[in-house]
Amino acid sequence: MSVKEAELEQSFIDKLQELKYVYRSDIRSRSALEANFREKFEELNGVKLTDGEFTRLLEDITTPDTFQASKTLRTKHTMLRDDGTPLDYTLINIKDWCKNTFEVVSQLKMNTHSSHHRYDVVLLMNGVPVAQVELKKKDVTPQVAMRQIVDYKNDPGNGYGNSLMTFIQLFVVSNGGSTHYFANNRQEHFSFNADERYLPLYQFADQQNKKITDLNRFADAFLAKCTLGEMIGRYMVLLETEKRLMMMRPYQIYAVKAIVGSIAQNTGNGYIWHTTGSGKTLTSFKASTLLKDNDAIDKCIFVVDRKDLDRQTREEFNRFQEGSVEENANTGKLVKRLRSTEKADKVIVTTIQKLGLALSGGGKAEYAGQLEPLRDKRIVFIFDECHRSQFGENHKAIKGYFPNSQLFGFTGTPIFDENARYVQVKGKEATYQTTEDIFQRELHAYTINHAIDDGNVLKFHVDYYKPESADAVAARSRNEPPPKGAVVTEILKKHDAATAGRKFNAILATASIDDAIEYYNLFAKVQAERQAEDPTFKPLNIAAVFSPPAYVSAESKQMQEDLPQESADNQENPEAKKQALERIISDYNARYGTNHKISEFDAYYQDVQKRIKDQQWPNKDFPHEQKIDIVIVVDMLLTGFDSKYLNTLYLDKKLQHHGLIQAMSRTNRILNATKPYGNILDFRGQQEAVDKAITLFSSGDGESSREIWLVEEAPKVIERLEKAVQKVTTFMSLYDLEPTADQVHNLPGDSAKIQFIKLFKDVQRYSTQLEQYTDLTEEQQEQIGTILPPDELQAFRGAYLETAQALKQSKDKPKEDEDELENLDFELVLFASAIIDYDYIMTLLAQSSAQETPEQQRTTREKLLALIGSDAKFMDEREEFAEYITNLPTGVALTEAELWAGYERFKEARNAEEVQGIAKAHGIDPQALEAFVTTTLQRLIFDSEALNDLLAPLNLGWKERKRRREELMGDLTLVLRRRAEGRDIAGLGAYE
Repeated sequence: MSVKEAELEQSFIDKLQELKYVYRSDIRSRSALEANFREKFEELNGVKLTDGEFTRLLEDITTPDTFQASKTLRTKHTMLRDDGTPLDYTLINIKDWCKNTFEVVSQLKMNTHSSHHRYDVVLLMNGVPVAQVELKKKDVTPQVAMRQIVDYKNDPGNGYGNSLMTFIQLFVVSNGGSTHYFANNRQEHFSFNADERYLPLYQFADQQNKKITDLNRFADAFLAKCTLGEMIGRYMVLLETEKRLMMMRPYQIYAVKAIVGSIAQNTGNGYIWHTTGSGKTLTSFKASTLLKDNDAIDKCIFVVDRKDLDRQTREEFNRFQEGSVEENANTGKLVKRLRSTEKADKVIVTTIQKLGLALSGGGKAEYAGQLEPLRDKRIVFIFDECHRSQFGENHKAIKGYFPNSQLFGFTGTPIFDENARYVQVKGKEATYQTTEDIFQRELHAYTINHAIDDGNVLKFHVDYYKPESADAVAARSRNEPPPKGAVVTEILKKHDAATAGRKFNAILATASIDDAIEYYNLFAKVQAERQAEDPTFKPLNIAAVFSPPAYVSAESKQMQEDLPQESADNQENPEAKKQALERIISDYNARYGTNHKISEFDAYYQDVQKRIKDQQWPNKDFPHEQKIDIVIVVDMLLTGFDSKYLNTLYLDKKLQHHGLIQAMSRTNRILNATKPYGNILDFRGQQEAVDKAITLFSSGDGESSREIWLVEEAPKVIERLEKAVQKVTTFMSLYDLEPTADQVHNLPGDSAKIQFIKLFKDVQRYSTQLEQYTDLTEEQQEQIGTILPPDELQAFRGAYLETAQALKQSKDKPKEDEDELENLDFELVLFASAIIDYDYIMTLLAQSSAQETPEQQRTTREKLLALIGSDAKFMDEREEFAEYITNLPTGVALTEAELWAGYERFKEARNAEEVQGIAKAHGIDPQALEAFVTTTLQRLIFDSEALNDLLAPLNLGWKERKRRREELMGDLTLVLRRRAEGRDIAGLGAYE
């Protein structure tokens, strides 16, 4: 630890002591930690344990399973004492987390047979380690620090899985000025490969959403004893279905506190303005569960306004806590559960329509009056998306029936005076109703400005359609919709760029059911014509969803109630619309091998949603033919639907205010660096509407808010790209090297190569951003090509990946390079293309072998090898894949199936040869080593004891065995990582 880090650590400990933590300088070892825990355990549970009982206790509670340890921390348990009597115990005071003892230890060393790890600062609650604080240098990014902790945690000898360290609930990373935290989790929930998912890394904030990053201020706000106890005990959620811990974000916590406090003080209604995509369901779930334990509340009813959201909300609630809510299949079941006094029925999820029927009796004698016993009960209603569901008769009916109720609403887009639509007539006076009229007051706000600033949602790139054809120009002059043919042409031209080569997918929002049908037919016609002209053209997979006419089924009748546009459309010529939808579903069944029916539309609708989300899987695992590129909609999917892999909205529909923002917000869910923003292609000239909506929902100045909401215009990004390329050029010239990719390997030493990695990342980041701009002019495209031609960019990408791989594998690095490498984030996800995958390569190889001369085939293969070298997903298999392609015979026609089969045979032979070579080099049995590798890959767990068994026949002394073991691991690690195909192997991180 450097002097500065030591000073930071001491300053932090001083701060914790100010917060009344007891500093335990005597706890520096595992034995001291356990002795302290024993003392606290005995005091809490009023018992004296024998040494044997304490040993059994440690064996019972210690587990490598982080999720199980977290459950153990929060529940009561029983153990048998030496005399056979049971002892009921808890590890900490779970009734009142504030009443535990809080201690801080530093430089705790966990001595095990295979490691001597030291932890900077650990916070103890009743002797149990619950939070670990790692102090880092100023230039270490939070993502890198997080990765270091996770790698450290995955070392089998570190104590996290075989000591009290298993109970760590959260990690804090700080350099003094910048502080982040994240929940502990199982290894599978941390992924750092080229296709990494968004990782939950937090910064704390105050109630006004201002970040608290200074370590001392963070300690005051987050680590005060009762606050830390509350954060762990109340505001962490254990997701049973995923076996994962989730931290609630600061704004979610403030919202829950506001609701709970309002109920405790009975201060009336209120609403939460949390922007779309900010996790309102988790917030409402936590509020509901806390109310479930509040004896002063009789019922908590969570109300949604659509059947599909009813299902989605139940699934989310049960994801957070298995079996927490049940489906109310009909109004009768809802009435029964409303009347129930069972605790399991205290929290209920229902639609506004079912609730209305229950209150009115729905015209059925058996429902009438059944809810009378609840009239005077304290009932809490929580409304999701209350900008839709709580305007009109429903509100009046609920307040009239339950006078002692309290109503709380969640909305991402409140109704203000400017966007109020509902008119309530009082005598001769008509008034517009706002969210505040209904819910009285705002309890907490977290707007899209806050969410973008925090990196919780993305900015938008809005491309306003500029008509080119004479018909389209004429339509624009008459303020008419553009010709649909022009729209389809524009979408087909821009879709691959907008969606990063179909890595993402899109929604086309249309103005009516007739428009949706016409678009569906037009896409089929135009794409068929394109394919006939160009056999290499790959059509987009197009689906469409709109509600069937009400007479088709009871389900469709209910669906109409929340879809005003579709309900109105279905009044005119409903049979034609029904037949069109039947044909659309039939096409869908033929394409995807499904068997949906219009009479069971909801099953079809669910399948469409799932297929949109299935875009997350690589084509190798889930073929593109099974995915959806564009789904055509009218009202559906424009609110409440979330998918990180939907990034584009084609808008041929007039929208404004909350409707416009809700639709745009389908595209801006965070994924990783390959999704820099949400794309909006507007065909209706709605720039003024967009600007007004941004101003309305920003709670601030329109001009500054546009800078927050919208990405920079292309010229600014092109300028940044040019500067980034110039920096690389200048850097190369410092070493008298030409600024070309083939000269990167001539950079002297690791330090220079590290600097190249840092500089070229910016080039790739701006290139990725510009690649998805759909409004680049020809001049701008030429300018980008002049700054860095595509072939040079590809070559530099290849050089980057080759350099990154070499740096990661290099050994015996100077200390300064080792430190810098440890803190370097390679951001390999930036270098992974969606369209260039194994299937793509095999398809081009097959086409080449069937259509080209041997010389043309060689040229094609050289281009493919360059593509492979520039894509991070091939990083671990690049050499063998390139070797396979290079050695393919020319002048021979090969099918894709033959190419795949040949590659699998090639890999098997190469893998066997590689393992035999390692076995021979280390003097161990080849068959035993192959069995070890096979078992490790099957279990995805690295067994260090089994590795010792491989060396046992050599009869080595312990020093020589340790040296040989490390050498063997150096050779094996790369093999295991490559053959694991991107999956993590538990316990392997420590050897890299």
